[in-house]
Amino acid sequence: QVQLAESGGGLVQAGGSLRLSCAASGRTFSSYAMGWFRQAAGEERELVTLITGSGDSTYYRDSVKGRFTISRDNAKNTVYLQMNSLKPEDTAVYYCAADLASDPLVFGYAMGHWGKGTLVTVSS
Repeated sequence: QVQLAESGGGLVQAGGSLRLSCAASGRTFSSYAMGWFRQAAGEERELVTLITGSGDSTYYRDSVKGRFTISRDNAKNTVYLQMNSLKPEDTAVYYCAADLASDPLVFGYAMGHWGKGTLVTVSS
């Protein structure tokens, strides 16, 4: 069982930056692909980015490419999301997820574990 806890959300002006962190429990952290989903009010949850267990491969949705960077520290059981050049449309609850599957099409829904989410609000 993997337990996840996000931190780092908050209010930021458009063009600003935030860094989210997700701390994971368990001794098999490096076995899991890790990623971030987001859900804006009234919208469906969407995959933002993911990183494989070894950190050698990443995926980003088109709308965040060049602005967001995912990274992980397996020694600290932590994954990070650096968000730069934030836009109002990035406003959402951001959820950390862990899954043994790293295919973006199924990540989070195969054998997924989820955090409770952290709110990111970008003001215009």
